[in-house]
Amino acid sequence: MDKPRPCGCKGRRTCLICEKSHGLENKVFDLSEENGTFVYCPMCNCAWPGWNLNDWQVHPNHSGVPLSYPGIYIGLDFLSEEEEQRLIKNIDNLPWDLSQSGRRKQNFGPKCNFKKRRLRLGDFRGFPKFSQFVQEKFKDVPVLKGFQTIEQCSLEYNPDRGASIDPHIDDCWIWGERIVTVNLLSDSMLTMTYNKKLDKYNLNCIDNYPAVLDSNGKINVDGECYKLTSCDNNQPIVRIPMPNRSLLVMYGPARYYWEHQVLREDIACRRVCLAYREFTPPYLPSGEKFEEGRPILNKASEFLTNYN
Repeated sequence: MDKPRPCGCKGRRTCLICEKSHGLENKVFDLSEENGTFVYCPMCNCAWPGWNLNDWQVHPNHSGVPLSYPGIYIGLDFLSEEEEQRLIKNIDNLPWDLSQSGRRKQNFGPKCNFKKRRLRLGDFRGFPKFSQFVQEKFKDVPVLKGFQTIEQCSLEYNPDRGASIDPHIDDCWIWGERIVTVNLLSDSMLTMTYNKKLDKYNLNCIDNYPAVLDSNGKINVDGECYKLTSCDNNQPIVRIPMPNRSLLVMYGPARYYWEHQVLREDIACRRVCLAYREFTPPYLPSGEKFEEGRPILNKASEFLTNYN
């Protein structure tokens, strides 16, 4: 089933629609719990033994031994209910494209070939005007100091289609250190599993990139590059809550050492998220690839009222 199917899936990826119509089986990824499972608490900035979404909500009455888990920032109630409703109304007024594993998407950004490391403007014209206020709110978040969005993607997860996303690390050749998600409509979880494939995701690029943030989430001023060390296979599963209307930023260790996925079981009702990406240093001013990045950066400063 390598060819795209009417539901948007192809290859090993499936949803409830093609599993039923084509007799396919949902691929189940190994989630061994022998090293334990932990749930990150945004109030403690560490993870505690558990699995369920509401396990962090017992704060401060956690039990067990906590796990240090640097590289996560969660801003609760980042958006108001009115802002959320206004966003969803405008998002749904734009056409959705089918995506894999039961998702739908709306993408605003450049065209990227991750294998060949090629970048082009494509039909990117800027971002919808109605979403500009979200990027403006980033300026009030210390871990997002200097963040310039060059891709904004709306992703819809619907339980009726069995929506999910496979474990992965966002590409490291073009997408910068901070991976940003704004969660809408319902609570969900990210499931983090330790990455054993250092030869994937263009991870070899990051040795040349100065770290944006230190382990405490402060802006890094010493200019040192992030260095990946050998894998440690004895790592637990860490679950990151994504409460409705919250902001999630992954950076540093959580960004580079851990694959993240959204399990089908963690989509109880419709969820929409806005995903934001920044450039890696070579494509920013003073970088050796800046001339390639310049037209995209210029378009990324524009917000269009009529985006159809």
